[in-house]
Amino acid sequence: MMPIVTDSSHSYMRELPLYQTLADELRGAMNDGRLTAGARLPSVREAAKSRALSINTVLAAYRHLESCGLVEARPQAGYFVRARLASPPPALAPAPGSARTAEVAVLNRITRVVAAQSSPDTIDLSLATPRGGDLYPGEKLARLVSELARRQPALVSDYSLPPGPLRLRREICRHAADLGMALVPEDILLTNGCMEALQLALRAVTRPGDAIALESPTYFNLIPLADRLGLKTIELPTHPDDGLSLDALELLLSEKRVQAVVCMPTVHNPLGTSMPIAGKKRLAELANQYRIPVIEDALYAELQYTTPLQPTVKSFDRGGWVILCSSYTKTLAPGLRVGWMEGGRFQRDLTELKFCSSVAQPALLAETLGLFLESGGYAHHLRRLRRAYAARIDRLRGLIDTAFPTGTRATLPTGGFLVWVELPEGCNADALFDAALAHNISITPGNLYSPSGRYTRHIRLSGCYAFSDRHVHALMTLGELAARQCR
Repeated sequence: MMPIVTDSSHSYMRELPLYQTLADELRGAMNDGRLTAGARLPSVREAAKSRALSINTVLAAYRHLESCGLVEARPQAGYFVRARLASPPPALAPAPGSARTAEVAVLNRITRVVAAQSSPDTIDLSLATPRGGDLYPGEKLARLVSELARRQPALVSDYSLPPGPLRLRREICRHAADLGMALVPEDILLTNGCMEALQLALRAVTRPGDAIALESPTYFNLIPLADRLGLKTIELPTHPDDGLSLDALELLLSEKRVQAVVCMPTVHNPLGTSMPIAGKKRLAELANQYRIPVIEDALYAELQYTTPLQPTVKSFDRGGWVILCSSYTKTLAPGLRVGWMEGGRFQRDLTELKFCSSVAQPALLAETLGLFLESGGYAHHLRRLRRAYAARIDRLRGLIDTAFPTGTRATLPTGGFLVWVELPEGCNADALFDAALAHNISITPGNLYSPSGRYTRHIRLSGCYAFSDRHVHALMTLGELAARQCR
């Protein structure tokens, strides 16, 4: 019988598999130093006997830790704790100069980086757009599109007005339960990707001149979006292990200095890590206490490596102050650009804004995704995708450890395919960007992820591509370029 694990930080209970309990216990021992790098785990038989578990249970726990990059299996020797790059701390000191001057510099740099990423001559090591037919069911989706267009030609000629086709909205609610949310189709609004959802949310809850709180670092596309909407930004220090500083946020809320909060608490971009459940519950409580909208970007939430999945902030929302935005662009069909949102108390305003912005959704694409989700293949697809990304992140961190100069730090992601890297003293991410581009290698410097231009020694790297010889060579070259800066 599986143990029932309860957590006072939330009101629901979930059954935790025995192998997961053992894996979490061992992970904790690694985090607090009881199991150091290079230490040998007890043999599978020893652990099974001492804990009264089956050999299969222990083996599942060890393999789970291996898939997360925490241990490695050595032939004829057993499982050993892997050396881990230290995690970078949050940078709190702002860059010199006025806030507006720094923000303009960041906006200009974003334009240059996006241009470099678009060039066919460069190899992009920071790419956050998954590519490759081995990752996504493209052929099956293409067949569904063709069959639907043939059987229901009206899907091509008719508008699908907000909130969008019911079949997909119903399936969204069904799968949202895996993230702790009890949603209903009537409250789901389909959008053109997650970015439109974020834009609609900000337009619904702010006016030009308002201030919004952003994580620091934050998703860099939020910076030009806020600028275009005439919004001021206030950065909240965000730690890879703890998420955004809730104490700093509560101070801002108590002083009525912000009109909205935008955050990515589950599988953060660019950190790749997640806020603890207790923090998520407190964030939802702050939203309700101060009656402040929290816009939760859950784009990568379904790509968590461990199951059961950690719940969203929205799952703890009791007053409708949390607006959840998501999309299938990272999990299922990047090219279809089908996103969705649940707007809580702002749902009516969001629906009207959606109609004013883009009128309707492509019904054919939404119905295609709805049929795929309805078929029952999504859960299997996600499990395969999570394993693939966990393995690629493990390899990426290993290459960083090998190729980059001593003193380099990197986050240990809990999901997705992004890693946040802090370079040693003496390195400059902007200079590294320029040097790499001369070798036809594109990266995103860390100051893009801060309106004030912080994180001058940070870069974001990605593992959403297959590690071809060309990619590995580019990573080794990048590490050598960084090492030259430190000499």
